Amino acid sequence: MNYFNYFTEIETRFQQRRGSLLMLSTLDWALIETWREAGVPLKAVLRGIDAAFDKHDAQSLRSTRRQRSVNSLAWCAQAVLEAVERSKEAAIGTAPTQPAETRESGFETARVRCYLERNALLLTQAATNLAPPASTAANEAAKRLGELAVLEETASNLEPRTLDLEDLDRTLTVLEEKLFAALLTSTPEAQLVALREQAARELAPYRGRMQAVQIRQVQQQFLQKRLLEAHSLPRLSLFYMPHEEQA
Repeated sequence: MNYFNYFTEIETRFQQRRGSLLMLSTLDWALIETWREAGVPLKAVLRGIDAAFDKHDAQSLRSTRRQRSVNSLAWCAQAVLEAVERSKEAAIGTAPTQPAETRESGFETARVRCYLERNALLLTQAATNLAPPASTAANEAAKRLGELAVLEETASNLEPRTLDLEDLDRTLTVLEEKLFAALLTSTPEAQLVALREQAARELAPYRGRMQAVQIRQVQQQFLQKRLLEAHSLPRLSLFYMPHEEQA
């Protein structure tokens, strides 16, 4: 799975099939994150989007009434799940005929180090406007990112590489989860309730197309994304490292 392009390829396919450059909503991005975290293959997501729009287009041709426009990726959620199931069924009894693809470039140590150092700075800056325990969590995460950046610099001078990227990303994910937990504690109850109500309103038209577990995951991702954005806090996973990151 190409983690660098996972979000952008899904967004591009959705826009192509819809026929306009409609920007994805916070809810849509949260849904993509749940697919990514669940390990849903990119090809399955794209097939699901195509299947959903193929069905919609066919219904439009048969119907004399104007069909509603597709305004959210959540409309494709059920079709994506069906595409995943079909992929599993097709894989039963088959054996790999080619070696696994090599991970694409883009995670060079110098770029990763810059990414860690930049996020450490952003966390330190944001911490000044946060209340405890969020401020404490932000400062602790910034300190840890600084330590990891030093390890990256050391690893760049060694052969073979001693700092595993998957281990690094797991550490970054844990730091982000701790930061989010602290944000929940620091955020006023009324603000949290308002955010959950907003998520519920945006999800309402698509509940019939999504499983209960998926709905809970999307709501959680939505809340996390909005809280981080509200306090100018960065995402920490290597997945969010931009292409243009330079040493």
